[in-house]
Amino acid sequence: MAHAESFQDQTAGIRSRILDVLAQLPWDGINFKHEIPGLSLYRVVEPAGPFFTLYQPSLSVIISGSKRVRVGDETLVYDASHFFLTTIGLPMTGQICEASKVEPYVAGQLRLDLEALRRLIANHDLHPTDTSDRDRGVVVGTVTPELYDAFGRLISLANSTDDIPFMANHIQNEIYYRLLTGEHGARLRRFALAGTNSNRVAKAVAWLKENYAMPLRVEALADMANMGVSTLHHHFRAMTAMSPLQFQKHLRLHHARELMLSGSLDAATAALKVGYESPTQFSREYRRMFGHPPLRDVRAILNAGDSASRSSVG
Repeated sequence: MAHAESFQDQTAGIRSRILDVLAQLPWDGINFKHEIPGLSLYRVVEPAGPFFTLYQPSLSVIISGSKRVRVGDETLVYDASHFFLTTIGLPMTGQICEASKVEPYVAGQLRLDLEALRRLIANHDLHPTDTSDRDRGVVVGTVTPELYDAFGRLISLANSTDDIPFMANHIQNEIYYRLLTGEHGARLRRFALAGTNSNRVAKAVAWLKENYAMPLRVEALADMANMGVSTLHHHFRAMTAMSPLQFQKHLRLHHARELMLSGSLDAATAALKVGYESPTQFSREYRRMFGHPPLRDVRAILNAGDSASRSSVG
């Protein structure tokens, strides 16, 4: 804890400069507009969420404020001292508990380019410092001054658009280098490279994301991952904090909610579209996840015009 607080003190100047850069950018709702590929920038001026979204492989860094994320049965909290890294697309619940116009929540999220990570690993003899065998697909780590400096320089390109084509890839590679040689580098390396248990589970996860509406036979999923059923369950839960069936349910409910929020489908039709045979079961599981029955939940969001509750905020 003291180590993280020390790094937060060391990065105070960098974070102040980032906020100065962002103050010059147009701000639309919760997003800053810019031209840096793969980077999303957020500013929230009131408590937001819980919002339910499917995270993609990415690095999230908070400039000011804090955030709570729940994935499966695990809750993670991170702030300006920590980054949030997800190496595989997972359904999650996020919440920003404290934010105001005086002290807004400000964050950046960089989408991970796994091919670029693999090239970096192949071309350089990198030595990660961690030896963790834990294969959870999400992790909270300490933001070092070096990582913050690189992240700040990437954001600063927003006001130097002519430099983006040349500099953005170089700075992103530096960020990947800091991650690969940092406290969770070995974990990131395992996910980036092929042939590991993590990647076999990732194959199963990718199939579920593409085919969530189809009936699930765990035996067939295990065959696809070249694992036994019990082995798949063990590694799948280790990576996602969920069983394959729970993962499928999260995906179905998330996509059904998006269909209803778009205004194109009612609850019964959305339920059928995402693979539910029983509207009653859909309504029961929807209420358990989102806190309200489908119609009431969707109406509340649309009436509030709450873009932060409908979007992923890094």
